[in-house]
Amino acid sequence: MRNSPASDPQRRCTPTLTAVVTAALAFALAACGGASSASRTGPTSTSASAPAATSDLVDHSAGLVVPASVHTATGADLAHARAVVHTAQLIYTFWNTGDTTFLDQAVSPDFRDNTLPTGRPQGPAGPIAASAAFRTAIPDLTCQLADLYVTGDTFTARLVFQGHFTGTDRGIKGRGQPINFNAIDIQHVGAESRIAEDWHLEDNLAFLQQAGLVTIAGST
Repeated sequence: MRNSPASDPQRRCTPTLTAVVTAALAFALAACGGASSASRTGPTSTSASAPAATSDLVDHSAGLVVPASVHTATGADLAHARAVVHTAQLIYTFWNTGDTTFLDQAVSPDFRDNTLPTGRPQGPAGPIAASAAFRTAIPDLTCQLADLYVTGDTFTARLVFQGHFTGTDRGIKGRGQPINFNAIDIQHVGAESRIAEDWHLEDNLAFLQQAGLVTIAGST
């Protein structure tokens, strides 16, 4: 999950995500059996060949984050894919709202963060701490699920985080600077359709620059 503004002392050296995002999405497409780029003809799209309507993969219940695009492998089990998509909607509704009710439904009690930042607790307590710290800096933080790739028991997500730096980060008070940065998650769904482990990478450098917390030499 996210590297919170106050919890990662090494993020000043974090590179931008352009190359990482490209590679991760290319990998996800390859894992989907050479699926097409899933043209966006509506709120969701998929490369699955089954005749079921693509909207059937997404839970449109009020309050849940809806993915802008869904990609599945040709011939995928749509019932299984639907369960995985629902889990993705739950975890990113947590990131969109900060409401831990959604996190409790999305992750296993034995959840493991395989890219755990220094100082963050392992397990479900980690995302809770990260979300709280981020919202201290960006109280109106939102999480958009821009792309979702479902490959068996694993999903890869491209996320867009937005908000305004009106809170505080390491004692520095924001001035309302707009924040807009990307992240990539790879999540493995285990028993009871709950996330068992994940890997994640965020463009923390973009956040720091937008918030005015770092200045890159030579930038204007």
